[in-house]
Amino acid sequence: MYLDSGATSLRPTAVQTAMEGYYNQYNANIHRGIYRYAEEATAAYEGARARVASFLNAPSPRSIIFTRNTTESVNLVAYSYGRTFLQPGDVILCTEMEHHANMVPWQVLAKDRSLRLEYVPVQQDGQLDQNRFHELLGLNPKLFAVTYMSNVLGTINPLEKMIEDAHQVGALVLVDAAQSAAHMSLDLQKLKPDFLAFSAHKMCGPTGIGVLYGREDLLEAMPPFLTGGDMIKEVHLRSFTINDLPHKFEAGTPAIAEAIGFGAALDYLEALGMEAIHDHEMALTAYALGMVESIPGMRVLGPGIEDRGGLLAFTMDDAHPHDVAQILDGEGVAVRAGHHCAMPIHEKFRIPASTRASFYMYNTREDVERLFLGLKKVQKLFG
Repeated sequence: MYLDSGATSLRPTAVQTAMEGYYNQYNANIHRGIYRYAEEATAAYEGARARVASFLNAPSPRSIIFTRNTTESVNLVAYSYGRTFLQPGDVILCTEMEHHANMVPWQVLAKDRSLRLEYVPVQQDGQLDQNRFHELLGLNPKLFAVTYMSNVLGTINPLEKMIEDAHQVGALVLVDAAQSAAHMSLDLQKLKPDFLAFSAHKMCGPTGIGVLYGREDLLEAMPPFLTGGDMIKEVHLRSFTINDLPHKFEAGTPAIAEAIGFGAALDYLEALGMEAIHDHEMALTAYALGMVESIPGMRVLGPGIEDRGGLLAFTMDDAHPHDVAQILDGEGVAVRAGHHCAMPIHEKFRIPASTRASFYMYNTREDVERLFLGLKKVQKLFG
């Protein structure tokens, strides 16, 4: 029984079929050949880009950059935008609940460019301290990097209002949507971030491909992240001209099959309906939270059901998270144990690690019941 979709999701047959179709029927490189297979591959790849833009309600496919994953998307912004436009003394604002992928790139950039990096604190209830957030906006940050949903606390941040407030002081906003894109509707023209990043593998798609959305005017002004083939129009011995968006940020042969598989994954998700997926996960999460009291010494991190997504990270008295996960594995229940690439939030709550069960559309109430039967065995052994 799989309860680790927060790390990576399971994949429907349709995704594998789409990728096999590319390899078996029209395997070719893209944007170069003028023969039929190459044209079919190019159309499928660019069709996947258009599919992502539609899924996000993005203004244009030109604003959709394919990367390897969320981490690379954030690094692209940090290196291309940050090193070009941020000046010594500028402020970057982040939060204490960020995944390392939306924290370490800013630490590196701040050190290299002599920037000031500040963090919005997390309160004991798992919510961001909004009063402190507004105080920090008084520093006139140039960039605010924030997760939509914490991969540890499950907290869904009130980003529409936070982005609006950040824009009022002139800050650009980068949203880490790795944990939210798979579980809730994203409307870029309503949310209005300047950048947004997520990965396909957490939303029924393949590994090895992610997305960076960026405002076109910003992407146009930013220099290429990598250089080589396909990001150029012309190359001479001592000069080159940069290609148009989105190709200027996609140097070399991209993840063609993965993009095609990702497009199939988005078709699958939208056929189910993102609201239906979210409602199903919330019902499972509410059911799980209602069973917590049956396990003495179990403590769930993060806010109540009204402000969280479909995951539970927790600790148990006298049982290390690794022991909890190992015993659950023996019961056929797969959960995550450790710091979940978010060590600072664990330090904030003075715990070395946590156990995390994360739900998705394929989980059931019976899965939740099996989880808690396993936790009762843990409690009996260690209690």
